[in-house]
Amino acid sequence: MNEKPIAAGKSSFDLVDFKQLLDGLNIEPGKRFLDLACGGGNYTLALVEHVGPDGFIHAVDLWKEGIDALNSVLRDRDIHTVRGQVADVGRHIPIDSASVDYCLMATVLHDLIQDQTDDGALKEVVRVLKPGGKLAVVEFKKIDGPPGPPKEIRLSPRETEMHLRPRGFRLLETRDIGHCIYLSMLRLG
Repeated sequence: MNEKPIAAGKSSFDLVDFKQLLDGLNIEPGKRFLDLACGGGNYTLALVEHVGPDGFIHAVDLWKEGIDALNSVLRDRDIHTVRGQVADVGRHIPIDSASVDYCLMATVLHDLIQDQTDDGALKEVVRVLKPGGKLAVVEFKKIDGPPGPPKEIRLSPRETEMHLRPRGFRLLETRDIGHCIYLSMLRLG
């Protein structure tokens, strides 16, 4: 897997009001979490304390250098509640079926759509989420940038919902979590 994803090395994390993100996620300690296409793991590392010592985060990305950097930080900080893995999420997520309570897709859905790997990735998300599991989609508002991708590939909250509804997701809430970023929370089933 030497392929480099579209936005490898870029992160929207610094554009996000983390408190607003946490409020929207409403993470229950002890739950299992998937950070899909996690890059270097900025969101993963920020969420570790919120899943608690009995929770677990799977951090998965195609970008090997990002996963290697994340795993290095995890070793240095002696964090055992996160597992960073290299995987092509459009083909297979190396996690057991119906084993995850939350999935985070932070500014990645538009990239998956551009790559035409969204169908495979979303089938895998549905497979690994528990019934009633939550999907958190962070995306750039459909406004001119920078920062972020060109306006024509951005997804409005309505476009995000309409893209996910046929896959069994029901919108719970959409909220602003930054001047150019929003969060849509959805439930499977």
